[in-house]
Amino acid sequence: MGFKVLKAISKVLKLFPVDFRYMLYELNTGTNFKIQLAIRYCIVSSLCKKMGNNVFIGKHVSLKNIENIEVGNNVSIHDMCYLDGYGGITIGNDVSIAHASSILSSSHTWQDSLLPIKYNAVNKGPVIIGDDVWIGCGTRILNNVTIEDRTIIAAGTVANKNLKTQHLGAGVPMKTKKKLEVT
Repeated sequence: MGFKVLKAISKVLKLFPVDFRYMLYELNTGTNFKIQLAIRYCIVSSLCKKMGNNVFIGKHVSLKNIENIEVGNNVSIHDMCYLDGYGGITIGNDVSIAHASSILSSSHTWQDSLLPIKYNAVNKGPVIIGDDVWIGCGTRILNNVTIEDRTIIAAGTVANKNLKTQHLGAGVPMKTKKKLEVT
């Protein structure tokens, strides 16, 4: 199917209630058959702030607060990822997010000792991922983090701070490990 057809289907889906589209998405997360990939693309495109072309959303990807998520062109979000756009997520072009990664645009506070921590206020904070970024499997990107263009985050990293262009970040918490060679 061409992207013009998929975009047209997305526009038609916008006529349906949001809850119905969320339900359709959840019903279509079980496999990576081409038809389900196309259906997921159309549903997410109808719900999110912006959706580029050639976006792969793998099976069992959990998307929360989709209306605050922007996705560029040529993006792959592989199986079992979790993205919560509560504080805003922007993903640039040519980005690969490997399986079982999480992007969290909010965090819990614990200042009010009269309340259990889970009922304390939640702070919003955007996550911005630039162009040409590779995010390794099992990575966690926390709120208020910017991952600049042409960077790599190693598998298993917890990114709690920004990563500059053309660098490799790794570790728990993330540290800049080296500058990427340019050929």
